[in-house]
Amino acid sequence: MDDTPSAFPTALPALRVAAREAGFTRSCEERTGSLLAVLAAARPGSRILELGTGVGEGTAWLLSGMDGASRLVTVELDAAVQAVAREQLGTDPRVTFVAGDAGKWLEDYDGELFDLVFADTWPGKFTHLERALELVAPGGVYLIDDLLPQPGWPEAHAASVTLLLAELEERHDFRSVRLAWASGLVMAVRGASESTAPS
Repeated sequence: MDDTPSAFPTALPALRVAAREAGFTRSCEERTGSLLAVLAAARPGSRILELGTGVGEGTAWLLSGMDGASRLVTVELDAAVQAVAREQLGTDPRVTFVAGDAGKWLEDYDGELFDLVFADTWPGKFTHLERALELVAPGGVYLIDDLLPQPGWPEAHAASVTLLLAELEERHDFRSVRLAWASGLVMAVRGASESTAPS
């Protein structure tokens, strides 16, 4: 079975050209993007958080799956990189762009929980993991990528990935699955709270 996506966001070609021109090589892998679109479509009226906008390829995939009532907040440290996404996607009223450190944003955020959290940068994954998981609504999804060996990984990074995977699997409030697919994913779903869980 061919797992290449058959449908792509309309903004994707322009985003890819801009990424090449900017020398940006860390965009969302297209199979991961197709999964993001499906997850975004799964819950109408959802609230979605993306940590690590990059040039906006993942953002475009998320928007392509969202309905009109859904809302996306996407956070990126590098304002110049995020400017590409703003230029291509900024007219869409469903998305809010935040330029700043995702770790600080996670620490300061005090709004509603999210139905989908996609952590595509260090904060929310290798740092601030607990805070990112706290922001996932019951029944909501936490998704991370880039867990298979990548070119340019620091020497100790494989050990960090191993620790992260172990930490997620030890949690009792999330049910997680590892996907040795695309760039290497973990998808975790938050269970019902203790007060609403069946006895």
